[in-house]
Amino acid sequence: MANLELGPKYEEIGRLVAEDVRADPEGAYLYAEAGEGWVEVSIFKDLGESLIYREGSHDLCWALLDVWEAEEPDKRWSALHYVISDGKFEVSFDYWEAIDPEESSLDRRERATRERFGDKAVDYSDP
Repeated sequence: MANLELGPKYEEIGRLVAEDVRADPEGAYLYAEAGEGWVEVSIFKDLGESLIYREGSHDLCWALLDVWEAEEPDKRWSALHYVISDGKFEVSFDYWEAIDPEESSLDRRERATRERFGDKAVDYSDP
């Protein structure tokens, strides 16, 4: 459960996601994993029949680390799922106790994306 006082920080993450998709952010999905001093970021934009992938900017990475560090240490998430829909954002979290340590972060990202979008083709040619 996110700390509600962090709402403005999560709003800033949405603004940065919108910049990074370089298009209307409607349908954008951010998958991020974080830990002490690191973050992995993947953004997917739903185009209807397919998805485009975007790497997150340095500003987005710093914003995610900032919000992760602002959480109480025993409430810090391992993975964040951030969806922009109807002009609003929805955030959900996975925590380390629910993570299979044998599964790679790429496998977790692919599984989360498939759960959200099904088997849509993904264009990974982000410049």
